Formats: sequence, structure tokens, C-alpha cells
Amino acid sequence: MSSILKEFTRNQLALRNGQDKEEIWVAYEGVIYDVTESRLWRKGKHYEHWAGQDLTEELKDAPHTARVFQKFKAVGKLIV
Repeated sequence: MSSILKEFTRNQLALRNGQDKEEIWVAYEGVIYDVTESRLWRKGKHYEHWAGQDLTEELKDAPHTARVFQKFKAVGKLIV
């Protein structure tokens, strides 16, 4: 992962929900990942999770660990 990532606000992340813009992004622990190519994120939804959001808290209830994000390209940092 590159140490220099572009910063995005929550509003900018929210637009990458698979509907407002073509990109499908999610954030976890301050890093934004591009999940556009994942067949599990079609139309910006993955089970009960929606793209364009910070999924840090939601991951606690997921059946997988944070290692799942290693499959995806980090595209930015979430700023608060």
C-alpha cells in the first residue's frame, strides 16, 4: 500500500456507493478500499452492508476478519 494516499471526506466516500458514481468504495480503520471489481459488492450492496460508508464498526459482526481488505486496492484515507 502506498504511504501517500489522497484524502477523502465522508461525503466524498458516500458518493462512491455504486449508484451515484461508478466506483464502489468502503472504508475500514481510516483507509478507503476500492471494491468495484468484487462480485460480492454488485450495485453497492454486500449482504446488509452498503458501500460508500465506513465499515469499521460493522466488521465486528462479520463472519470474516479484516484480512478480507488485503484483496482490495487502497485508494485513499478517510478524513473526519
